[in-house]
Amino acid sequence: MGVRLMVVDDHRLLAEALASALKLRGHRVLAAAAPTAGAAELVVSRAPEVCLMGTAAPAEPGAFDPIVRIRRDRPQVAVVVLGPVPSPRGIAAAFAAGACGYVRHDERIEGVERAIVKARAGDAAVAPGLLQNAFTELLNPVAQPDDEGQRLLRMLTPREIEVLVRVAEGEDTRLIAAGMGIAPSTARTHVQRVLMKLGVGSRLEAAALAARTGLLDRAAVTVMPDGPPDTTKGPGSAYE
Repeated sequence: MGVRLMVVDDHRLLAEALASALKLRGHRVLAAAAPTAGAAELVVSRAPEVCLMGTAAPAEPGAFDPIVRIRRDRPQVAVVVLGPVPSPRGIAAAFAAGACGYVRHDERIEGVERAIVKARAGDAAVAPGLLQNAFTELLNPVAQPDDEGQRLLRMLTPREIEVLVRVAEGEDTRLIAAGMGIAPSTARTHVQRVLMKLGVGSRLEAAALAARTGLLDRAAVTVMPDGPPDTTKGPGSAYE
């Protein structure tokens, strides 16, 4: 029997893609909502069995405030967090707020489904390997951890960063071109360059990677729409 659930994520493209995949697997998805600012009210009013709640920064203060309200007003709703590779602090904060599970953004749909079923049954939905990695980091902290989001951001030009943000918001080539004042062929070239530099094969994969690493949050501060056009040449020009 399918689970009655909700998917809530700041990035609508990811939320809708995950909701569609879960519907195809027989689950009843009530809504795919963004942003998470209004998530608590929506979940409380609809009262699903399970809520999948996305976050790009699980260690930030207040990231799980919506979960606190959901668990207070609808304690029967099981909340599973969808987030990047978590730090021990991130996992601890999620469970302290009342979550019963944590699933990585890049988990396969089968893993997400297993977490949903376990959460509905009242079990903790966290992969043993995820907990092991978190506790290993806690016991053996790295002095200067590698910032994957920052590393990826440095690989992209300002124009490509803006393209990535638009891709993550679900814009197609025509909308990207119109919004940036460039030709559709140029927009396609920029998209292909972004995919190539990030090492992914589709726009959805690019959006998922950007969300998992926190790249989108950094990009929102970096993007300067009124800046000079990017005139760099590169392998991506072959896609025009």
